[in-house]
Amino acid sequence: MVLLQPRLNLKVSQRQVLTPGLMQMVSVLALNKLELKEMIDAEMVENPVLEEIDESVPMLDQVAGREELLERSVEEAAAPPKDVFSEIDFGSYFQEYLDPGYRTQSEYEESEKPSFENFLSQPTTLADHLAWQLGSLTVDSELNEVAEYVIGNLDECGYLATGDDELAAAYAQFRAESAQANRNGKGNGHVPDASNALDIVKGAIELVQGLDPAGVAAHDLRECLLLQIRAQQQEFDLLYGTPFAETGDEPHRGFKDEADAKIEERRRAMEVAALIVDQHLQLMQKRDLKELARAAQISIEEAQAGTEFIRTLDPRPGRLYNRDQARLIEPDVVFVKRGDEWTVSMNEEDLPSLRLSQRYRRMLVSNTTDKEVKEYVKERFRSAMQLMRNIAQRKSTILRVCEVIVRRQPDFLDRGVEALRPMMIKEVAEEIGVHPSTVSRAVANKYAHTPQGVLELRFFFTEGANGPEGADTSLLVLKRKVKKLIEDEDPHRPLTDDQLAALLQSQGIQLTRRTVAKYREDMNIPSTHQRRRRE
Repeated sequence: MVLLQPRLNLKVSQRQVLTPGLMQMVSVLALNKLELKEMIDAEMVENPVLEEIDESVPMLDQVAGREELLERSVEEAAAPPKDVFSEIDFGSYFQEYLDPGYRTQSEYEESEKPSFENFLSQPTTLADHLAWQLGSLTVDSELNEVAEYVIGNLDECGYLATGDDELAAAYAQFRAESAQANRNGKGNGHVPDASNALDIVKGAIELVQGLDPAGVAAHDLRECLLLQIRAQQQEFDLLYGTPFAETGDEPHRGFKDEADAKIEERRRAMEVAALIVDQHLQLMQKRDLKELARAAQISIEEAQAGTEFIRTLDPRPGRLYNRDQARLIEPDVVFVKRGDEWTVSMNEEDLPSLRLSQRYRRMLVSNTTDKEVKEYVKERFRSAMQLMRNIAQRKSTILRVCEVIVRRQPDFLDRGVEALRPMMIKEVAEEIGVHPSTVSRAVANKYAHTPQGVLELRFFFTEGANGPEGADTSLLVLKRKVKKLIEDEDPHRPLTDDQLAALLQSQGIQLTRRTVAKYREDMNIPSTHQRRRRE
């Protein structure tokens, strides 16, 4: 029988350990200016050793010194003679006799003032807009409850994210749980069955679809476009449904006939648009008017008018209210040309300038300070010095990376994007002697103010393609060239990917057909068959 006994073994191994200081250095390097300012403010709140250098604001040492001097002057100075008139409150005296009405106390008025936060506007979302319209309608309470449930299941584009059966099952379960909770007789304990719940959900969906904007609560693109067309048809009939009255004036009959023709043409365009969306939406995407007119049994002119009307519709009606909030961007560096050379400067405006508190330094050398207090102050000093070193290291790394950028991209800074040269992160890392991940963190989420606009630092790093002089054309320029060739092509005879590759090769840019197709797909440009316009 083998007995388990403890043993001591020695093992030599290598492993990478990230110290807290190194982890902080990595995180600080990845921060942009606004994020760094927030981090510094938070550290100043947590670490009392850190102080901001600001001549307009007195430091803690200066405040303490002034208080000591003030106390001494108060003790030593003699009391000044009292002025008889200083004891009279002339303000209240005149206010009592000259104020015609009742005046509340100032303390009460200040406490009753609303907060400034109440004046800040909040952007209205699609759910808020629909809920506001739903609240202004007089509908059954149960239908209103299901309509709110439908609104809550709309995605950011305004489409219904779940199916009718799933909504009905979820609503029936919700009613069952409500009935279980209201066994004491309070509230509505009605539980609808599956078919009844489905009917209620369909009615609620139809109710929401009638709200503004038109096209919301649709299940797919086809239903979304049909809802918008029907809404415009109803509005058009309300405006122009009644024909003009006969006036008998022959001079104006020509204008009346022309207006009637325009109205009938518009009405016919909406009818054709509804027919195309309902039955021939895929044919419309092919842009073949002849085939579309043949399938829908209409003329080519009517197919053209219906297609143009469909292009005025919004395939994502919810985006009107669910817009992305604009991001606040503040450049971290500035590229300035001084003479014939480009220079780089850090944008440190509004960034706190840190220093170590002299007051806490005296606590470390004082013999009257407790041992525990000294240990705490020492730890705070180490943390503060580590943070200040990491901030200085961040500044040095960003400046070194940006100096390489301006040395390699002077033509871009002078002329624009057409002169942008390929540049890889690995090349810059080798030039300044750091790891590529360090350069990647140094340019992440950071922006530079250049003569060509405020650009992200990652914008300058792009691959290249082989040309007559090697890899001298950046990926961004290549995509712009492909897009320019497609924009200048004949819409009746669009260029194929092979022809685009041949045209680029004639300009000295060696690209294959598959690479051109990849660039075209990245820019969301349709294929040759989809771009061809047929009449």
